[in-house]
Amino acid sequence: MTKVNALIEKINDGNNPLFQELYGKDAATLNEQATRYADLMSEFEKTFGSDDVNLFSSPGRTEIGGNHTDHNHGRVLAGAVNLDNIAVAAKNNSNIIRIKSVGYPEFQVDLSDLSIDEKQFYTSASLVRGICARMKEVGYEIGGFDACVEGRVPKGSGLSSSASFEVLVGAIVNHLFNNGKMGGVENAIIGQWAENNYFGKPCGLMDQTACSVGGLITIDFADPAKPIVKEVDFDFVSTGFSLVITDIGGGHDDPASQAEYASLPTEMKSVAAELGASVLREVSLEQIIEKLPEIRKKTGDRAILRAFHFQGDNQRVVDQVAALENKDFAAFLKMVVESGYSSYMYNQNIFDVVHKDEQVVSVALALSEMVLKGSGAWRVHGGGFGGTIQAFVPQEKLDEYVKTLEHVYGEGKCHKLFIRAKGAIKLEI
Repeated sequence: MTKVNALIEKINDGNNPLFQELYGKDAATLNEQATRYADLMSEFEKTFGSDDVNLFSSPGRTEIGGNHTDHNHGRVLAGAVNLDNIAVAAKNNSNIIRIKSVGYPEFQVDLSDLSIDEKQFYTSASLVRGICARMKEVGYEIGGFDACVEGRVPKGSGLSSSASFEVLVGAIVNHLFNNGKMGGVENAIIGQWAENNYFGKPCGLMDQTACSVGGLITIDFADPAKPIVKEVDFDFVSTGFSLVITDIGGGHDDPASQAEYASLPTEMKSVAAELGASVLREVSLEQIIEKLPEIRKKTGDRAILRAFHFQGDNQRVVDQVAALENKDFAAFLKMVVESGYSSYMYNQNIFDVVHKDEQVVSVALALSEMVLKGSGAWRVHGGGFGGTIQAFVPQEKLDEYVKTLEHVYGEGKCHKLFIRAKGAIKLEI
C-alpha cells in the first residue's frame, strides 16, 4: 500500500521501466499515462476519502490466428494489447464492494448475498458478484473494497473490454485478499464462469485468457472444459511493426444479419454431423473430401467452404506459433494474409448477403492490401460482417496506412497498438 503523493512521484518518472513495458517508450504517451493514473488516484481520494491505494492494469486483447475456430473446438492465437483498463483500489474493511467507473454511476455489491440474480444480467455488478462467488467457492478469500476504474479498451472494438474488466476485478480480489496466489489462467476461467452464469452470456475462454495472461498465447479447445493454454515466446515490439486495429463500423442487429452470423458455427457443425461428429475438430479435411459428393447435397456448398476454412485456419495456428517461436516473422505475416483470404473466400464472414451493397470490411481490406502488399499483413478481426480489421504495419508505412484508412472511416478510427507482455497485474512501482 502506498500513499497517493508517493505514487504520483514515482509514475511521473519518465524512466519508469514498468510504464515503458505497458505503454511503450514514447515520452508524450508516458506523460499522458502518468497523468491518467494521477487523476484516477485523485478521483479515488475524492470519492472514497482515502489516499492509501493499490494500482491495477488489465489489457484488452486481439485475436491473431484462428478466425471462427473456437466454437468448433479448434485452436486460436491471441495477444494482449497496450490499451487497458486501470483501477485504483483499496480494502474498505466491510462486506461491500463499491466501484466507480469514470463516466458511469457508482455501483455496489453486497457480498453477503452471492446468489445469481437474472434481473441483473448484463450488468457490471453481476460480473463482480459472479467473480467473487466463484473465487469463494474454489477456496479463495474475498472481501469488501473500493475501486475507481478508468477504461481505454473501446467497447465494440473487438478488443474485449468486458473480459478485460472481468480479469481486472479478479486481479484486485487476488492481490487484496489472497497475496496474488491465483494464477492468470485461473483468473480467466473464473471470469468466463462469471460471464456465463451471472452475466448471462455464453462466451468462450479466449478473451479472458489473453487479457489475464498477457503476451502472446495459443489456446487449444479440443476439450473446452480443460483448454490447453501455452505462452508463445516472441518479442513483438522488437519487430518494428505496429498492430493497427481499425474501427470500420458496419454490421446490423436485424434478425436477418443475426441469422447470418449464427450460421457460421451451425453450418460448420452440420458438415461434422454428416461424418458422425459433433464439431469439425473431430474430423479431418481428408474425411470431408472423401465424402464431399454426399455431404454437399445435405449441407450446401457454403457449409463445405466454411469447413475448409476451419481445417485450414486450425492448422495455420500451429504453423504461426512455430514461425514465431523460430523468430520467422516474415512467415508469420504471410500466414496472417492467408488466414484473411480464407475468411473472405471460404468462411465468408466479410459481408452478409442480406446487405450486399454495404461491404465496409471488403473495402477496408482492399485499401490495406494497396498500402501493405509485400511489406505487411491484413485480415478481418473477430466475428466479421463489420466491426474491425487488423493489420501488421511496418513503421515506415504507418503514417500512410493510418491516413488511408482514416480518410474513409474517420479520424481516430485506427488504434496503433503493440502486444504487451503483461496481463492483468498489480503495479509494483
